[in-house]
Amino acid sequence: MLASADRPDHPDATLTIVGGGLAGCEAAWQAASLGVPVTLYEMRPVRPTAVHKTDRLAELVCSNSFRGDKLDNAVGLLKEEMRRLGSLVMRAAEASRVPAGAALAVDRERFAETITGELSNHPLVTIVREEVTRIPESSERNPVIVATGPLTSDALSAEIAALVGANHLYFYDAISPIVLSETIDRSKVFRASRWNRNVRSSFDTVRTGGQLDTARGEPVEPRAAACGLDDGQGDYLNCPFTKDEYARFYDALVHAESATVHDFDKEKFFEGCLPIEVMAHRGVDTLRFGPMKPVGLVDPRTGRPAYAVVQLRQDNLAGDHFSLVGFQTQLKWGEQARVLRLVPGLEQAEFVRFGMVHRNTYVNGPTVLAETWQVRRRPTLFFAGQMSGVEGYVESAASGLIAGHNAAALAAGRHLSTPPRTTAIGALAYYVSHADPAHYEPSNITFGIIEPLPRPPRDKMARKLAIAERALKDLQKWVDAGTSEIVPAVSQA
Repeated sequence: MLASADRPDHPDATLTIVGGGLAGCEAAWQAASLGVPVTLYEMRPVRPTAVHKTDRLAELVCSNSFRGDKLDNAVGLLKEEMRRLGSLVMRAAEASRVPAGAALAVDRERFAETITGELSNHPLVTIVREEVTRIPESSERNPVIVATGPLTSDALSAEIAALVGANHLYFYDAISPIVLSETIDRSKVFRASRWNRNVRSSFDTVRTGGQLDTARGEPVEPRAAACGLDDGQGDYLNCPFTKDEYARFYDALVHAESATVHDFDKEKFFEGCLPIEVMAHRGVDTLRFGPMKPVGLVDPRTGRPAYAVVQLRQDNLAGDHFSLVGFQTQLKWGEQARVLRLVPGLEQAEFVRFGMVHRNTYVNGPTVLAETWQVRRRPTLFFAGQMSGVEGYVESAASGLIAGHNAAALAAGRHLSTPPRTTAIGALAYYVSHADPAHYEPSNITFGIIEPLPRPPRDKMARKLAIAERALKDLQKWVDAGTSEIVPAVSQA
């Protein structure tokens, strides 16, 4: 690994990054922090997309949630590892955090503004606003990272398809609606977090005192509760259903008309982000055991859980926008308004944004990529983000973090390395490059893909915390060793 602020041995070393999403921005920050000049291409606003609303870098177009933020879940562990590796995305998320129980959710506008400002002001980062329709030329001194995300333009998609052949795949994703807070009927909803589970500190389960933030060389301090507020009332607005109300809602949902899925011949949705109408068609109780599950939420007016619950999560710091948790949809907008106004408390709701469906583009990682996020056939080219075959904001940024480190190392004539499989970030790289290519689909980070403990505790929670404790220790060893756990550079196929 390069030391922070080291200048490359080769003064002509540069890095080109295509795509200003989470992965591209994280990669740019990492490489620039290591002294390698970066040119970051973002096609917006010259070429808009169907779902982006601004020209800011790292704009979140789906949920505003980065999911769990405790060390007893895998994505919480991944976040902590990224913090220790100096992640810009994690720093921006902390600066724009909004209440979300045990999850990390952000004010999406402030988050994008923070990322855009940091990169615009970095002396080694040049941001170019133009569409890239071909994969740029690359070399060992001038590598390229393609991090164009799930909405890669048609022209560049065709170029990538030509490079990876039949391994170029796609699936459909959908985003949730957002409602105006003042139009929610507060007499019908109640405020609570599931199981009263709120974030107090990421250090509340595994103490890791004395560790260093590798970006600044400073001690890592325990973080306060979300937004400095933990008043015990919970971070979600909950819309409770009776059995009859749920039956009316379900009937309307399964008979609602969906929007046309563009001009693609086959719908292939990521299993972890299914539209609610797709889930509903699997059975009348599917939603009640999924995004509408009432467990852990006691209605204070009845003293017991409702038959089903829709949760609303604060979407910005002002608290005037709330998103429907897990309610991604491809229904026509008029149908969305009709169906969602059957949710108790949303009868008069005004929708700031309706849900929509879009195509996600990704490659078959095991046949295309190495653990370093290099393309096997062309090792001076890296893929990162959802294009590389990971799913989720945090996973995308994590791939950009390692790709940025390794691209900077390649440009500077140094060894490339990836954290060990005992860490979440290393396990993610291993999964993408070693999963079964015949049945490959994008994956979120899970404890299941992290190398198991040799003698795991029987208790499930203790086992997770033991994995997290080992991961943070091994990550620190990897950082301290500098060039340990080396993954050899990929040879030209």
